Amino acid sequence: MKPGQAFIELDKSAHDRKSFDCGIQQLNTFLSQFAMRHRAAGISKTMVLPARDDHAQICAFYTLSHTEIERETLPASLAKKLPHYPIPVMLVAQLAVHKGAQGQGLGKICLIRALRHAYEINLHLPSYAVVVDALDETVQGFYKQYGFQPLDIHNSHMRMFLPMRTIEQLFMEG
Repeated sequence: MKPGQAFIELDKSAHDRKSFDCGIQQLNTFLSQFAMRHRAAGISKTMVLPARDDHAQICAFYTLSHTEIERETLPASLAKKLPHYPIPVMLVAQLAVHKGAQGQGLGKICLIRALRHAYEINLHLPSYAVVVDALDETVQGFYKQYGFQPLDIHNSHMRMFLPMRTIEQLFMEG
């Protein structure tokens, strides 16, 4: 499966959500059953990377949403500079690569695109950081290599964060 050139918003009439298989049922189910419902409810947005030759096939996807964290979950050196109420953050709620497209670096590309998207949103609606919920230790290792730090346990998964200031340094123009 060869990836196309650009991420686009998931469209249920144009993309085959049912055939997507990344090897993790939770992520497959989200894409096939919940991504469009969440978009319609106004709680998240899913972006997909269609296959080059068959635009209905999805090579990879990510989902962004807003959430908040308690300042006490951050390292003390960061928390002391923040107010005593929940801190707004962007959540990379889902990120997956189809089994047929794995091994091509699409996980990294997908993450970079999600971070750029979060940065663009941050220009208009500031967030303190981007957070992810790592499903297992392998996923934790993936995010750790890109600078994400452990935050806390959330819904039995390790929640990790990357400060928006770090992300801004990656994408600032000029």
